[in-house]
Amino acid sequence: MEAEATYRGTVYPWHCDHVGHMNIMWYVGKFDEANWNLFARIGLTPSFLRESGRGMAAVQQNVTYKRELLAGDIVEITSVVLEIRDKAIRFRHEMRNGETGEIAAICEFTGVHMDRRARKVVPFTEGIRAAALGQVAAVEAEMA
Repeated sequence: MEAEATYRGTVYPWHCDHVGHMNIMWYVGKFDEANWNLFARIGLTPSFLRESGRGMAAVQQNVTYKRELLAGDIVEITSVVLEIRDKAIRFRHEMRNGETGEIAAICEFTGVHMDRRARKVVPFTEGIRAAALGQVAAVEAEMA
């Protein structure tokens, strides 16, 4: 599945650590920004979350670092939904060097849908589940 970018940006010098490459805190921050773009595509928009009193919380995150990114590098993240359950979603981001196309890092998340006031995990709406299932089906079709 040719995924549209969920994040585009640049590595700035202040993103780099004493070794000279982008520090892990910035990888995680860029993945977080991609999360919100992916969520909006399935209906978890900022207005939906505000108006419904709902939220998302990460419960597991696994990052694999493949190539370093340096100051001035262009960054592009694409994202896919891997699985949607009643109250949880699993998805993957691939961070690439936008110039070379090389994968710099991969992050897989599991997140849960929650009622912010009650601080409890709650089911996704049917519309959100259907949109996410559509993405899962597209990923599975490509892998077949």
